[in-house]
Amino acid sequence: MQRDSLVTVEWLRDHLRDPEVRVVDCRWTLGQPGEGRRQYEAGHIPGAAHLDVDQQLSGKEGPGRHPIPDKREFQKTLSVLGVDRETLVVAYDGGQGVPAPRLWWLLRYFGHSKVAVLDGGWNRWTQSGGAVEQEIPVFRETSFLARPRTKWMFDKETVDSLREDPEVLLIDARSPERYSGEKETVDPKAGHIPGALNLPFTEMIDPQTGFFLSCETLKGKFEKLAAKEAKTIISYCGSGITACTNLFALHLAGLEGVLYEGSWSEWSADSQLPVAVERK
Repeated sequence: MQRDSLVTVEWLRDHLRDPEVRVVDCRWTLGQPGEGRRQYEAGHIPGAAHLDVDQQLSGKEGPGRHPIPDKREFQKTLSVLGVDRETLVVAYDGGQGVPAPRLWWLLRYFGHSKVAVLDGGWNRWTQSGGAVEQEIPVFRETSFLARPRTKWMFDKETVDSLREDPEVLLIDARSPERYSGEKETVDPKAGHIPGALNLPFTEMIDPQTGFFLSCETLKGKFEKLAAKEAKTIISYCGSGITACTNLFALHLAGLEGVLYEGSWSEWSADSQLPVAVERK
């Protein structure tokens, strides 16, 4: 199990001033550009930087609404934050598991394994009486080197070629309503990739505490989908953000998966690709 990829607010409070720890606020609200930055400026964990899903955690060009950032741009972003190979990056979000795991996945994809997610996020930090500040920190710039692990990400052609393979598990992290095709308010078409199974990212989090579920509980959820028998696990969502929440949960459960970068926002825009629906 990989529970060390999660840190508690108690641990972070004790290590907040550690020069080898860099805290990053990833708060973000879908459909409200800049809202995460506004929340950050109103108050954040002391010493935390802020990275925005639409700006720094996504690329300007690529498949779907939130493609992977350009390697050079990501290098610059992390260098400005003073991150080097010895830095432990601790990502946090509002406390719903979105989108701190996106930064966790991106850092690992670009070759930086020293990264963790704050369990419970901002909500847990403030509920526990954690200090809050408004000062925007400035860091000594480093030379972060990104080394993409290209096998950790699939394009639509690869997903299309694998989706009927019995040794491949394709997981859709969206809500049941979007997966089934009953409701679609964001992308061109309703439904899901044929062959995909639904496991909403919201099921990775305890709704009462905001904490990720135990490793054993997460493992059980994935094993119900025959994840243990699969040679390849592919995670997708609307645009590649909440798919990373499921990838993080897989990691906690001792499993690993691959991200379909363009996700449903790319797939549903291609008239040549099949779509499955399960409307009642």
